[in-house]
Amino acid sequence: MVHMWAGVAPSGVCPERADCGRGQQLQASQDFGGLVLGRRPIEEVSRLAGRHHVEDGYIAGMAEYPTLFEWAGGRASFDRLINAFYDRVERDELLSPFFPGGVHEEHRRNVATWWCEVFGGPAEYTSELGGYERMLHKHLQLGITNEQRFRFASLMSMAADDAHMPEDPEFRSALVAYLEWGTRLALGNSKEGADVVQHAPVPLWGWGEAPPYQAP
Repeated sequence: MVHMWAGVAPSGVCPERADCGRGQQLQASQDFGGLVLGRRPIEEVSRLAGRHHVEDGYIAGMAEYPTLFEWAGGRASFDRLINAFYDRVERDELLSPFFPGGVHEEHRRNVATWWCEVFGGPAEYTSELGGYERMLHKHLQLGITNEQRFRFASLMSMAADDAHMPEDPEFRSALVAYLEWGTRLALGNSKEGADVVQHAPVPLWGWGEAPPYQAP
């Protein structure tokens, strides 16, 4: 049973730099909970950032940003995302063959745990489920095609709408960037004889070039 196509680094990619030079990242603090649509009020942004200072609409200081996990609304939001995604996968002619009999609850729960950790939430995939090495193992020898990779990224993007994930362009650009990065690594790792990194941390994704923004 395939686990989930995700960012597991091939030879030459350093997972410790999975933020691709984007600066200091926040570690998970707590699940703020609640569904968030679109842009948040400045007061809410400040609370999530742990500061009362917003400079030119952007939260001041890279280390003061809320994590993507916090911004999305915590574990419940990622559970909705992953369930919406696999509901689509089960109906898809390109991806459903990876899951004969459907996608069971344990698989969905484990994948949501991976996404929560990658996006700055609790490191429970590492502490409880086997970390990077387990995820890598799930992708070896799958023989993912370019068409399947693109379909995966497309369905996950649509699932973000289904799950009412935040709609602001900054969050969605970070989400899509991770999808492109992770699925392309998975594509390479799934090939016969792929030279992969056997041991590494779970990647930590950040805001990239577009941190959270509020109009001044």
